[in-house]
Amino acid sequence: METLRLDVITPYGIIFSDDVDEFTAVGSEGEFGVLPGHAPFVTILRVGMLTYKSGNQTGYIFVNSGYAGVRADRTLILADSAERSEDIDVERAKAALKRAEERLKQAEKIDFARATAAVERATIRVQVAEKHAAR
Repeated sequence: METLRLDVITPYGIIFSDDVDEFTAVGSEGEFGVLPGHAPFVTILRVGMLTYKSGNQTGYIFVNSGYAGVRADRTLILADSAERSEDIDVERAKAALKRAEERLKQAEKIDFARATAAVERATIRVQVAEKHAAR
């Protein structure tokens, strides 16, 4: 079976680099999937979960926005930050979610957009971490 190279890179280093059978991510226009031989494109990534499959294994990565450059045989993800599911501390992520939700309740005293973004990031990190824990 044909594969494609998937590289997820942040300013802090390489998060993931391997050959995969397919992956899905969240772009500016919604979720998209890529298989080997895909037509080339570039898109903005939103905060979301990247899911990849390699053989009978499925992996999950939290992506905190960035860009994806897709070619037929390789995809480069340049993310502001990213974490593999196994590297996320679930309890810490849940605590961050709780703090963000509390800040959101004080809407008149805070930057609403920033608080909403913090809730979204924390929620997705918890979801990605729980995917790993469920394996």
